[in-house]
Amino acid sequence: MASIRKRGSSWQAQVRREGYPPLSKSFASKADAMAWARDKERSIDRAEIPTNSRELKGMTVGDLLRRYSETITPTKRGAGPEQYRLRTLLAHGLSYVTLSKLSPAAVAQYRDDRLKLVKPGTVRRELAILQHCFELARKEWGLPITANPVQQITLPEPQKARERRLEADEGQCLASSLATTSVWYLRPLVLLAIETGMRRGELLSIRWRDVDMTARTVRILKTKNGHPRTIPLTPKALEVLASLTRTDERVFPVTPNAVRLAWERLRRRAGLPDLRLHDLRHETVSRFFEYGLTVPEIALISGHRDQRMLSRYTHLRPENVAERLARVAPDRSPL
Repeated sequence: MASIRKRGSSWQAQVRREGYPPLSKSFASKADAMAWARDKERSIDRAEIPTNSRELKGMTVGDLLRRYSETITPTKRGAGPEQYRLRTLLAHGLSYVTLSKLSPAAVAQYRDDRLKLVKPGTVRRELAILQHCFELARKEWGLPITANPVQQITLPEPQKARERRLEADEGQCLASSLATTSVWYLRPLVLLAIETGMRRGELLSIRWRDVDMTARTVRILKTKNGHPRTIPLTPKALEVLASLTRTDERVFPVTPNAVRLAWERLRRRAGLPDLRLHDLRHETVSRFFEYGLTVPEIALISGHRDQRMLSRYTHLRPENVAERLARVAPDRSPL
């Protein structure tokens, strides 16, 4: 219960509640003291005030991040990149802030400092880790954190979706360079990337026993979102797979780094220094739409579970859409 008493020329309000630290403040008027006391009581009822401030005084943001690094990150597929981002967070002054003094302003300072060095997308990914860490601390680790400070700041604007596609002459340059490469796996891997829209990690995870040439499908178990999927194969994709010799359990028994280095050399030879291997996924999804496949059909192949994300991968060429309209639209309209 709150108590209001006169002390000299001021009015002191005190709020005591079992399990919470006592709160008190002095005011010039009794009405202000009563209003403050009611506000604090409502905050306690809504669990907006920590039950044990001592616990927060003895722990820093860095302590939470290290616990997250040891217990949560290792369970993720992207554990390596996330550990790097955690080291970045731990190297900043924010990691030394005690939880009792943690504020949205401290997180906003981290955001502003990082934006001077890296792109907004990088900062958003780092803040996503920090936000998840605070949510776990509040909901599962039993720490009396009243609110998630990352949710109280303005996040950097997301970067504009990349719209890179292969132009006709670029496709020819890439094909010519692939025809002369000495790396045995590069040409079939790139062709499959274009025919299926698979990510690099998915291509490297394909096992021969998951390839069904009769059903014309391939089963992908290791995907970015953790949901296995079965991908229908185009005639060209079947031709590529049939041309490969089965020397290992995996179709492409090579490392991601080897593919990265081989791709770097290939795109330099092709005169396409800004072309990323992942751009081929954008190319594939866009082609599928231009072929007339439906959204569910394309999502089945690409693995997108969110139509908004699928649209970010789609960059239709207006001239191709115009050609399709010329084929399907009626010659005459009654209007």
